[in-house]
Amino acid sequence: MDPNVRPETMERITTPELAQAFIDEQIAAVKEQVGDRKVLLALSGGVDSSVVAALLIKAIGDQLVCVHVNHGLLRKGEPEQVIQVFQEELGANLIYVDAVDRFLDKLAGVDDPETKRKIIGKEFIDVFAEEAGKLDGIEFLGQGTIYPDILESDGVKAHHNVGGLPEDLQFELVEPVKLLYKDEVRVVGKQLGLPDNMVYRQPFPGPGLGVRCVGAITRDRLEAVREADAIVREEIGKMDPVPWQYFVAIPDVKSTGIKDGKRHMGWAAVVRAINTVDAVTAQSVEIPWEMLCRIRDRIIAEVPGVNRVLWDVSDKPTSTIEWE
Repeated sequence: MDPNVRPETMERITTPELAQAFIDEQIAAVKEQVGDRKVLLALSGGVDSSVVAALLIKAIGDQLVCVHVNHGLLRKGEPEQVIQVFQEELGANLIYVDAVDRFLDKLAGVDDPETKRKIIGKEFIDVFAEEAGKLDGIEFLGQGTIYPDILESDGVKAHHNVGGLPEDLQFELVEPVKLLYKDEVRVVGKQLGLPDNMVYRQPFPGPGLGVRCVGAITRDRLEAVREADAIVREEIGKMDPVPWQYFVAIPDVKSTGIKDGKRHMGWAAVVRAINTVDAVTAQSVEIPWEMLCRIRDRIIAEVPGVNRVLWDVSDKPTSTIEWE
C-alpha cells in the first residue's frame, strides 16, 4: 500500500474520540520511526505546522527542535503567540530567529510580485539551513504536509516546507498528518489543546503580508498593513457565519486626504472578504454596512498613513484572492 495514498476505508476524523485515536496511533508511529534521535521542524505558527509540533512534543518531547523564523511579514501578535503557546505552555525546544531586518533589507525596492516571492522563499530556506547547521544529531525533518498538498503537488508543499534545503541538510521526513484534510487537522489540533485562534486560523499565504503590501515593501506601509489587518480580523471575525478569508491589502498608491484641517497624502486600505470551497473560484462576501463603517473609522483613526478605506467586491475569477 502506498504510504502517500489515503485508504478508502479511512474514517474521516470528525469527533474528539476519533482525533484522540489518531493522536495515539501517530504517537506510537513517530516513536517507532524516530527512536531516540532528533527531529527538526520549521514552526510557522500556521495550523498545519502547529498541530504537527504539538503532536511531536507529545511523542518525543525535547527530541523535537522547533525553529520559528520571524521574517517581519507575519500578522500582528503571531510570533508572540508561537513563543507563548509552544515555549512557555508546551515546553517546546524552540529556537526563535529574529530575521526581520535581513528579509526587509533584501526586499527593499523590489516591486515585482514573483521576485518578492522568490526572495522570501530563498531567504527562509537560507535562514533555516543556517540554524539547522548549528545543531548536532538531527536526523529527521518534521513537516506539516497534509493530504491536499500530496494530491496537488506530489507531496512537495510550496511556501511552507523546506524542501529546498542544501543536500547536506536533507533528512528523513516525519509527516504525521499527511493523510488528513484541513478540517481533520483542525479537529486534531483542538484535541491536542491548541488555542482556537491558532486551530481555526484562516488561510495565510506563504510570503505573508509581503503579498498584501502591494508593490515595493516599505517598513511604514508594512506596519500599516499589519495594524489594519488586525482591525479587520477583529471586526469581521464577529460575523456569523465567519467568511473563509478576510484581510487588508495596501497598494503603493497615495491619494489626497484631510486631517486636522490640512491636506495630506495617504494610502488606501483595501478590505477583502471571500468565501470559497476549493480556492479555484471565490465569491466576495457582503460585509454589513455598520461593520464596514466601524472598520473604516477604526483604520483611519488607528493606523498612521491611511486616509481611505476601500471594499474589494471582486470575485475569482477574474480577480485572484490575494492582490499579488
